Amino acid sequence: MGGTKLPKSHIRIGAYGTLDELNAQVGLIHAMISNERVLEQLSAIQNRLFDMGSSLASDPNKHPIPSNLRKEDIEELEEAIDAMTKELPELKNFILPGGSVLVAQIHISRTVARRAERNVVALNEIEAIEGIIIQYLNRLSDYLFTLGRFMAQETGVEEIKWTSRPG
Repeated sequence: MGGTKLPKSHIRIGAYGTLDELNAQVGLIHAMISNERVLEQLSAIQNRLFDMGSSLASDPNKHPIPSNLRKEDIEELEEAIDAMTKELPELKNFILPGGSVLVAQIHISRTVARRAERNVVALNEIEAIEGIIIQYLNRLSDYLFTLGRFMAQETGVEEIKWTSRPG
């Protein structure tokens, strides 16, 4: 956006492309859930991801578009994490992604959120990016991890504990 042409391999395109991929992954989760509170959270997340993508897609030297992220957006993620955590058993083991299609999909989204964060951090090393974008993505991956556990419990799916091979 803004008229500057970049090669498809440019780190900026990779960063906002991964945000678009993450948004699609979150949309798939949204389509699989009926919990109204979670649906509202996911809708807000999708809108914030689109805001961040638009910001990263704009030319920072010609027509920069702010992400419009606010501290409250991060606080909402943290409050949701805390609320879900209160309803979950203490995590005593590493868990593997899976147990159901929904839980696996949430964990896929979590890993895409981590990749998006890494891509934005890499972009930030060559051009200044709003720090709040990186903070939001970091908290979002934590939210998705907790959501995976929460939805496993809500849907009666047993978490798969990681067991290391002896020796």
